Amino acid sequence: MWVVLAGVIIAIVFYCWDRFAIEVVSASVLVSLMAFFHFFPLETGNPSATDLLAGFANPALITILALLIVGQGIFQTGAMDGPTRFLLNSYDTHPRTTLIAIFGFVFAVSAFINNTPVVVMFVPILVAIAKRMEQSPSKLMIPLSYVCILAGMTTLIGSSTNLLVADSLFMTTGQTLSFFAPSRIGVFLAAVGLIYILTILPRLLPERAGMEQSLHGADGRQYIAQLEITPGHPLEGKQPVAGMFPDLPDMTVRMIQRGEHALLPPFFEITLKPGDLVIVAATRQKLQDLLSKNANIVRGLIESSDMETESERGDQLGITEAVVAPGSRLIGRTIEQIGFRHNNGSVVLGIQRRSRMIRSRMGEIRLEAGDTLLLFGSSQSMRRLRADRDLLLLEWSKTSIADPRKTLSARIIFGAVVVLAATGIAPIVLASFLGAVAMLATGCLNTRQAARAVDMRIYLLIGSAFALGTALQDTGGANLLASGVVAVFAPLGPVVLMSALFIFVAALTNVLSNSATAILFTPIAVGAAEQLNADPTLFALTVLFAANTCFATPIGYQTNLLVMGPGHYTFSDYLKAGTPLVIVMWLAFTGYLALQYAVGWM
Repeated sequence: MWVVLAGVIIAIVFYCWDRFAIEVVSASVLVSLMAFFHFFPLETGNPSATDLLAGFANPALITILALLIVGQGIFQTGAMDGPTRFLLNSYDTHPRTTLIAIFGFVFAVSAFINNTPVVVMFVPILVAIAKRMEQSPSKLMIPLSYVCILAGMTTLIGSSTNLLVADSLFMTTGQTLSFFAPSRIGVFLAAVGLIYILTILPRLLPERAGMEQSLHGADGRQYIAQLEITPGHPLEGKQPVAGMFPDLPDMTVRMIQRGEHALLPPFFEITLKPGDLVIVAATRQKLQDLLSKNANIVRGLIESSDMETESERGDQLGITEAVVAPGSRLIGRTIEQIGFRHNNGSVVLGIQRRSRMIRSRMGEIRLEAGDTLLLFGSSQSMRRLRADRDLLLLEWSKTSIADPRKTLSARIIFGAVVVLAATGIAPIVLASFLGAVAMLATGCLNTRQAARAVDMRIYLLIGSAFALGTALQDTGGANLLASGVVAVFAPLGPVVLMSALFIFVAALTNVLSNSATAILFTPIAVGAAEQLNADPTLFALTVLFAANTCFATPIGYQTNLLVMGPGHYTFSDYLKAGTPLVIVMWLAFTGYLALQYAVGWM
């Protein structure tokens, strides 16, 4: 027992030290436990290798991995892009309302989906809003992460921590947590946290220089691009206002080719119709934004090229740049003569030439050495271009574009997972696993993208934490710790005991993974409850909320790390902003328990 307790402390030290990779520490924990119990077995109930490795097949872990895949499918297909773009577009007319609506939307989504893709989707949107507010993104990035964490406390699938606590409670006592078991206390704590974010947090956040412009189009280089108006195109029927097209913001329309006639600016009393070619000058970022906002444009590009068959299986769509090499066979030839669409399935979105600005149909432009082509295509088409000696593919410039053809499927799958789990029609592990399989079967993701969604660090960390928990249980270490906690705080009452447990776990979760603290301390909390003849569910919920109180360090939770770069934060910024919130959550939880016990609700 003492060796295992020492091993837990050593494991915590190595996890916090960050000198070695989490995967290495986790694997070392596993092999050490298996070796120790092999050479020094217990007289009775000795945990075998099967017992210690059982955590890797644990339903809670499978549920977490499946939900990661479902979340990746939502991100990959851009299923949330529509609502987020709508919110961003409404900022100019209702700035304060829009900002509140964005964080409300983030909160609602984060309660039912893994937080990581939510933060990834909203970081660029909030950076854009910060620019319009003429404020630093550092004022919005930490609040984004904190809102996601608070939302994760309100439902059983809001955070992987919740699922691990529920599973540990079931393994220890046979009791289950329902989908909305954390909701009552969780909503209260979230409300307190949101008040802190609105009133106190803005004063603690630094004012730092905004995020550097992206490498992709950050230098303001203008590309000549050609938009073909097809039936059902978003620009069909649009007319200029004061000579400008409002649907093409920050783009200069240089010419409209209608049949054999070239219409030049200024444009008045012109209605775009199918067959028109709109020649524009725009930066790469503006062209990319246009594709992101208008799914029909992406569909049209896919249907007009040879991408349809190869990207149906979830092959990633993207934009990249390629430079015409000196001595290339493409020099002197036009885009139409080269036949990019048919040769490799990619589409030339634009041409950039430093020497002069071109005003002609893109198909009539003859390429020169040094011209930069902006290409749109599938990952397969990009891989084929690597072997092309006539083009220098700038792979560092590749960015992904959501595939809008699968948006509806991803939304339906996500909604079905939430409904099945919330109503109890299917267990959470079954609902999430069905959702992950459906994402693959419908082509919202391919197998490579799904594999990337599965974080090996999380897998090994949780598996090794389960092994430590098993060792603690079998050797009596969990009962010893529970007895110690009860002996010190039980005389002061269950409220003080749970309050002490909360602040201890909350402090540890900011330097150790919240998943590990949930697994390690749930059996301890349940043991303390049993010694007091109290409800173990409430003690388990104490660990659940405390393990989610990971605001004080960037390593406390993955979303904290995600916003660290865009917000230009330092480690101390999280201590200043998050430590008071940890204390506020502890006091709020203690006050809630005291009130509930005082009125006899518990």
